[in-house]
Amino acid sequence: MKHPAPQPRIQVCSQSGRSGKVSGLVIAGGSVVFLVIMLVLLVYTPPKDTPSSSTTKTDSSSSQTDESEGGDSTADPEENALVMYCAAGIKPPVAAMAAQFAEEEFGMPVHLQYGGSGTLLSNLQVAKKGDLYLAADTSYIEIAREKGLVDEAVSVARMHPVIMVQKGNPKGIKSIDDLLKENVTVALANPDAASIGKLTKKVLTQHGKWESLSKSARVFKPTVSEIATDVMLGAVDAAIVWDATVNQHPEKADMVDIPEFTEAIKNVTVAVLTSTEKPREALMFARYLQAPEKGQKAFAELGYETVKGDKWDPHPTILLFSGGVNRLAIQDTLKEFEEREGVTINTVFNGCGILVGQINSGQRPDAYFACDTSYMVQVQPKFSIPLTVAETDMVVIVEKGNPKQIKSIYDLAGKDVRVGLAHHEQSALGALTKNLLTSLKKDDQNLYDLVQPNVKTNTPTADLLVNQLRTGSLDAAIVYRANLPYVKDKVDIIEIKEGDPLAEQPIAILKTTDYPNLMQRLVDKLTSNPSRGIFESIGFRWRITPESL
Repeated sequence: MKHPAPQPRIQVCSQSGRSGKVSGLVIAGGSVVFLVIMLVLLVYTPPKDTPSSSTTKTDSSSSQTDESEGGDSTADPEENALVMYCAAGIKPPVAAMAAQFAEEEFGMPVHLQYGGSGTLLSNLQVAKKGDLYLAADTSYIEIAREKGLVDEAVSVARMHPVIMVQKGNPKGIKSIDDLLKENVTVALANPDAASIGKLTKKVLTQHGKWESLSKSARVFKPTVSEIATDVMLGAVDAAIVWDATVNQHPEKADMVDIPEFTEAIKNVTVAVLTSTEKPREALMFARYLQAPEKGQKAFAELGYETVKGDKWDPHPTILLFSGGVNRLAIQDTLKEFEEREGVTINTVFNGCGILVGQINSGQRPDAYFACDTSYMVQVQPKFSIPLTVAETDMVVIVEKGNPKQIKSIYDLAGKDVRVGLAHHEQSALGALTKNLLTSLKKDDQNLYDLVQPNVKTNTPTADLLVNQLRTGSLDAAIVYRANLPYVKDKVDIIEIKEGDPLAEQPIAILKTTDYPNLMQRLVDKLTSNPSRGIFESIGFRWRITPESL
């Protein structure tokens, strides 16, 4: 009978020592070799995969860097939000359009602060920050302008006052006198806070009815919305509100139109605040409210009378035709307008004869700034009534030192004088020059015919004549004084004292332009006081007067 081989027994014991507990192995039976093998197996640890660990660490570091560099760096849209002070009675369409604008146009929110037009005006005077101010009555915009609080203004709707009564008009109210009856309760808007209150007081004072009505009113409130709510809740029988306010609640109230308010139509107007740091975006939202495809749809749906707005385009492109004489006076103003409005102005400077030919052949500049009235008349039916902005004289220029000793316009017919004139068909200057010279006589001949043998060039614009004279190709030329601001020290000027050497510069807007309001703001910019300073510094005389505007 075979007996199994004895198995080694391993017992783990603990022994105490002065340095603490020490674990040991007590071997019972078996071989020393087996003990060695077991010890090796117990203490062996596989080596770490150093390259793999390093790679993982590097990948982790790279991932963190990528995450940092690829994180969302987009600015918080709330930081770029527009702030508008909005008349409370105009809240419904403006709030709807503000939300739509934020969704459609680059995610720009519009924060609306509501109140009566007068209250808001007081608030923004104190705050001196924000981007837009929308008032129910243009008179508040004019007050704000006088205080230097607003710049551009854009009309977005029209309204007039009416009497708002409970549905069915149970008290049979038909006039202001009915509001004075003992059994009729009335709510009015505060004239110092709300536009409707201010207008109500003004109109009824003119008719001698304000004092009695104001004394009999049950309550005055700061906004039109609050007194309208009083009527709909039955707290009062009637209130004087905007027609649009009643139109928004046809199921809860009726409207009574009265003769006193028939002509009291007011424009709802939004203006850009001088405190804005985002004029381009503010003007874009103002244009959005006025656009027929955008804001005007909302105003119409909510019972407002709409206005004629510009075709909607976030960044419109407009075409301006201008006579060459105006270039130096308007080019910087045009750049400023482009930047502020966020538009592109394609400007064509040329001789007005050429420009008129292009217009009559079918081209449609949104505005035309002519060299002279005579070249506006030729296309007048296509444009609005022109506004004469400035005027400038025609002069003779000669080489510095006047080597040919030219003393007057008659000397242009002298011997060996090389003369440059503008082309009489391509240029207003050329036509005016021909008319002037033809009207003058020398030796029983008109001066134009006498000068012709000396004419070496006919150009479409005066600046070409100036350049040719400076290069020595000409001895004399007839140009506008306004062509010479930067060459006064390089040429001599001979005044023309004979005839009528004057050109007037009118501007007009195309009747069929898609952007009549934008173009009017451009005209306003070109006829502003800063623009006047530029015109006068160049050599024009300013023709704009308050009456002409």
